[in-house]
Amino acid sequence: MVVLLIIFALAVFVLPNVWAKWVLKRHTRGRDDYPGTGAELADHLLRRLGIEGASVERTEFGDHYDPETRCVRLSPDNYDGRSLTAVTVAAHEVGHAIQHHQGYAPLLARSRLVGVAQKAEKLGALLMMAAPFLFLLTRLPGGLAIVIAMAVISFGTAALVHLVTLPVEFDASFNRALPLLKEYVPPYDMPGARHVLTACAFTYVAASLASVMNLGRWLVILRR
Repeated sequence: MVVLLIIFALAVFVLPNVWAKWVLKRHTRGRDDYPGTGAELADHLLRRLGIEGASVERTEFGDHYDPETRCVRLSPDNYDGRSLTAVTVAAHEVGHAIQHHQGYAPLLARSRLVGVAQKAEKLGALLMMAAPFLFLLTRLPGGLAIVIAMAVISFGTAALVHLVTLPVEFDASFNRALPLLKEYVPPYDMPGARHVLTACAFTYVAASLASVMNLGRWLVILRR
């Protein structure tokens, strides 16, 4: 039974990320038939769609859209690359810029929650370091309720952010980026583009499940 649980946990946490990385790498081959790089496509789409004030930058910290600076940031491979992965990831991040421009509520909610989640994660780290003391505290009157409240605030907030992130990512991929890519990517490349868009969104699935399971694990431990 324990072995099966370990296998299930590995499948839940590891396989989504492994699959996403495999898909992204599979389509990184340079394409001379593509008219531009990921950065050039992103810049073109932002100007074409009239998203004023938005920009495109190279980053070493992973592909993402920053709502505070209204900036699409692409990793070097996707910024300079002329591949299916590069242009598809660029379109996905532009999808977030479109969400922001149109006031897409889940994206705005996630942006507000991120700051809270960062503080909650710090609280979670403190909970881990203070675990021995906390187990003593749970034996005191009212102590268990205090510790459970701290765990829920910490891991529950992180889980909430990740759960809100999932619809944001899938919307950016399939409601925003996919229709745009159909105008720029050859039809025979569209199945691969769909796989890349799924991978862009799927990277958050394991994180969401991990946050929920962390919360559940702490609640089970504290109730003992």
